[in-house]
Amino acid sequence: MKIISFYNNEKVLIRKAIAGHPNAQRAIYEKFAPKMLGVCRQYIKDLHYAEDVMINGFVKVFKSLNSFRHEGSFEGWIRQIMVREAISYLRKKQFVVFDDEVYEYNIPNQITFSSSMDIEYIQRLIDNLPEGYKVVFVLYAIEGYRHSEIAEMLDISEGTSKSQLFKARRLLQEKLKEQSILGYGTH
Repeated sequence: MKIISFYNNEKVLIRKAIAGHPNAQRAIYEKFAPKMLGVCRQYIKDLHYAEDVMINGFVKVFKSLNSFRHEGSFEGWIRQIMVREAISYLRKKQFVVFDDEVYEYNIPNQITFSSSMDIEYIQRLIDNLPEGYKVVFVLYAIEGYRHSEIAEMLDISEGTSKSQLFKARRLLQEKLKEQSILGYGTH
């Protein structure tokens, strides 16, 4: 028996969800929830809180679906909402403190991880960074935001964003060096 997708056209799915069809909303949630939980988990160490943030993020997604303009990817639009929701959560809980001390050192553009490294291990290393470092590191290295965007999003200076990234990378390098699994790359 062949299973046919309930909604195979994303625009139709979004239109139905805007109109309040629960099956369309469920289809969106089921399609994107696993990835978005991963996004929230990158910022929030505790899985239960990350799930709460993701659910709150989806509430915002469904409330603002009519503002999606189909100019970029729908997944990317949802991801932006999740990132902002995670940052908002961290701010409300006052977990994020930014160190304004600026470092002007040259740093490698990229940390190269061994292919045998476990993703969970890497996530634990990132989780153990101070929250301010972690948020900037994830926004820059994983999400791909520029320092100017991070500064605006977090209400910090670009210099502070760069400094937080430098410190995050330095701490990660130290931890990896301790484990003798760091391969330096300057790509």
